[in-house]
Amino acid sequence: MTLVALLLSLFIVALGALGVASPSRLLGVVRGLQTRAGLYFAAVFRVLLGLALFFAAPSSRAPELLRILGVFIVVAGLVTPFFGLERYRKLLDWWSARGSLFVRVWATFALAFGLLLAYAVAP
Repeated sequence: MTLVALLLSLFIVALGALGVASPSRLLGVVRGLQTRAGLYFAAVFRVLLGLALFFAAPSSRAPELLRILGVFIVVAGLVTPFFGLERYRKLLDWWSARGSLFVRVWATFALAFGLLLAYAVAP
């Protein structure tokens, strides 16, 4: 599970880096998930990431943190399909209307979060 957690963390790093470098491209990627399949993909990704973090926690640099994050992310993944496409679209429209600086700031947080996770689970 450590390898899965590391790969998913690096995926978050890549998305964060994309958003910092090109907010419009990140928005394009995220807009591509505005379907029922995209919503389920996001839910499965979250559940898988949460489980990977939870099970990788014992051999990590921050076991307590990863256990807590893992549980939190699994719950977020399970709730995601109930959020609904219409709310997702409204949230994305609101988010993208704030401008590229706003997107870059959020992408910077995603980049930092992904790097933290990757550092914590890396062998």
